[in-house]
Amino acid sequence: MFNLNNMMGKVKEMQEQMRLAQENLTNIKTTSEAGAGMVKATVNGKKQVIRVEIDPEIIKSDDREMLQDLIVAAINKALDEVEILAQEELRRTTKEILPDIPGLDLKNML
Repeated sequence: MFNLNNMMGKVKEMQEQMRLAQENLTNIKTTSEAGAGMVKATVNGKKQVIRVEIDPEIIKSDDREMLQDLIVAAINKALDEVEILAQEELRRTTKEILPDIPGLDLKNML
């Protein structure tokens, strides 16, 4: 027999788990570098850049375009890495409430 109250309870439980999973994304961080470590970018699981470090030696250089390219490269690399980490965290957090469905794209849940 169909129990609407039971189903609504499960839906609320799933919503709470997804909310917690979203909150946990802020705690996921990764740092990537470009130019042999001359530029480092740190991003969190919500795809927010939280820190950029630039080696003072490259700042002294007059090659502004190279510096810009290194910043973009470091940020893009960090974003790629954090996306993988965030998907793993979402899978771990939601494994009890979401079945392992082949082809389920958790990227759209981020």
